[in-house]
Amino acid sequence: MNLIDAIAAQADYLTGVRRDLHAHPELAFEETRTADLVAGLLTEWGIPVHRGLGGTGVVGIVKNGDSPRAVGLRADMDALPIHETNQFPHASRHAGKMHACGHDGHTTMLLGAAQYLARQRDFDGTVYLIFQPAEEQGGGARVMMRDGLFEKFPMQAVFGLHNMPGIPAGTVALSPGAVLASNNEFRLTIHGKGGHAAMPHLAIDPIPVAGQIMQAYQTILTRNKKPLETAVVSITMLRAGDVPNVIPDSCEMQGSVRAYSAETLELIERRMGEIAEQSAAMFGARVDFEFRRNYPSTINHDKETAFAREVLLDLLPAEQVIAQTPIMAAEDFAFMLEEVPGCYAFIGNGDGDHRLPGHGAGPCMVHNPSYDFNDAILPLGASFLVRLAERWLARPGA
Repeated sequence: MNLIDAIAAQADYLTGVRRDLHAHPELAFEETRTADLVAGLLTEWGIPVHRGLGGTGVVGIVKNGDSPRAVGLRADMDALPIHETNQFPHASRHAGKMHACGHDGHTTMLLGAAQYLARQRDFDGTVYLIFQPAEEQGGGARVMMRDGLFEKFPMQAVFGLHNMPGIPAGTVALSPGAVLASNNEFRLTIHGKGGHAAMPHLAIDPIPVAGQIMQAYQTILTRNKKPLETAVVSITMLRAGDVPNVIPDSCEMQGSVRAYSAETLELIERRMGEIAEQSAAMFGARVDFEFRRNYPSTINHDKETAFAREVLLDLLPAEQVIAQTPIMAAEDFAFMLEEVPGCYAFIGNGDGDHRLPGHGAGPCMVHNPSYDFNDAILPLGASFLVRLAERWLARPGA
């Protein structure tokens, strides 16, 4: 492993920063303490700071030389509304809030890169350090963009990094094309006619309608979409009735839809609406159907992904630079990749053996109350981000 020596020497310091962030998690658009800490450190290192994009977003500007070229490095800062079960000293101090996805580690890796870039400035151009709020809930990337991120800080490429439990520490995965799915939600309310449970013939029961729709939705995946396209329709919430002997007036159903291609998503949304409306009509009921598109699919650009792989091969043995199998989770970095070429890579977080005594009993997976970021990978992530920026700005015609 060919890490940057100066960053490797800061491993203990970076671990302290990461654990401080872990102990003080903040939810989407509430990252005030985190943003203050980030802005304070950047200022201490002589990096000009712009604040306010996306509310709590922070952008650091590291410039050297006269080149107009610029590259962006992005990290997310927010935590999840999860109650942490870990008992080690840096466990969350705020009940119901937890860094259960590793954004504390992502922020720390970018801070490590920022410190090195500010001290060495071995590049010609500008590096924009994007500390983004609200990845988990609220689409902070999109909000920063609406507030003028790419107009105020024009860049030719943008790169991001996420930890991945289950991939060995010291390994980085990346692939061109779709690596994460779009995130979409639906809600439908079936309006029937309430009545006595003993006299169902006088009512229009919305619950059998819901059952019909639930079954029919799975046929979209097996009989409507192309077999080689991947998608998920998950019904996760069902609400109806208050007492056992009353047929309710209505039934509400909610869930999630994931897909990689826009074409497949269009098909699913259309068929879901048709099935809901026609199933309800068949039973004499009516339905209100809503479909909300949250995050698009995260699609890595070919050239930028190939470039990032070249950078990794100078840092790691070839067997530790692997292909990323697409997964159905979603990420709002997708919005940035729709506007600016770039790549989103995945750094191995290991299998959980790094966790200290006092961790929860569950697996070390993201969005899990016993998760913890692997501090051993902080120098690798920071070194990767530095080399991405330096080599991108050194490319002819970049």
